[in-house]
Amino acid sequence: MTTKTIANIKVEVTEEGYLIDSSVWNKEIAKAIAKEEGIELTDKHFEVIEFIRKKVAAGEGLTIRGIGKSGVVDAKTFYQLFPGAPLKKATKIAGVSKPVSCM
Repeated sequence: MTTKTIANIKVEVTEEGYLIDSSVWNKEIAKAIAKEEGIELTDKHFEVIEFIRKKVAAGEGLTIRGIGKSGVVDAKTFYQLFPGAPLKKATKIAGVSKPVSCM
């Protein structure tokens, strides 16, 4: 664990930058993490982020396929919104733990 200041808030993060406590997450933290990842968040990004946060809060696993079938966004758009490693980036920005399906 490391302490890091994100959006003027001190938070504990893993060595990969994922929040340890997702309850400290807010939209300003999301915007700051996204900026570090080279992403400027739009309303569509936040729709996906809220979907991810709800799934994780319900104890459900996350996969790219599952997000693509969510009705919130299709897989192609998910890759466009979070280029490179969409599930890793989206979960990090959403303030939740790194999915076990991500290496």
